[in-house]
Amino acid sequence: MTDFTLHTTDTAPEEAKANLQAAEKKMGFLPNIFAKMAEAPTLLEAYLALDGIYAKTSLSPVEQQAALLAISADNHCAFCVAAHTGGIKKAGADDATVKDLRARTTPNDAKLAAVTRFARHLNAQRGWAEQAELDAFLEAGFTQQQVLELVIACALKTLSNYTNHVAGTPLNEELKPLAWEAPTS
Repeated sequence: MTDFTLHTTDTAPEEAKANLQAAEKKMGFLPNIFAKMAEAPTLLEAYLALDGIYAKTSLSPVEQQAALLAISADNHCAFCVAAHTGGIKKAGADDATVKDLRARTTPNDAKLAAVTRFARHLNAQRGWAEQAELDAFLEAGFTQQQVLELVIACALKTLSNYTNHVAGTPLNEELKPLAWEAPTS
């Protein structure tokens, strides 16, 4: 496998440095995914911009993180599962929900079950959602706007999950307590 550079704010291309510095300041450490993305400053910029846009959706913070965590688990992205485990805990999800999402099972909360089911379906179907799945999501109390907002979640996870797979992103020490191992099947 090609060894992609794990940049620092000092070694990164000039075009990536401001974004890396801002991410490090915001998070208290430099996530290795951003250190890998820095090799392509436009990728880093795109991910951070889209992540900021996704945070503005009408989905609650827990619903946002549940979708990202579910998609990442389905895509077998250990880095993103760890990162979104931290994100969903910070957003206020209970331990049972976190455990269910990491195990790729349905959470007990009906709204989170609907969000994760539809996000997983949309991801697996590459956007070709079946009408029955759309109807179930809408019947759970969500809107057409939120259907389309989950497209953003899929786009975010395409950017990050694919980067992690291609670049072999290692977990930061800060994320190791949240480590997750992808299933072998």
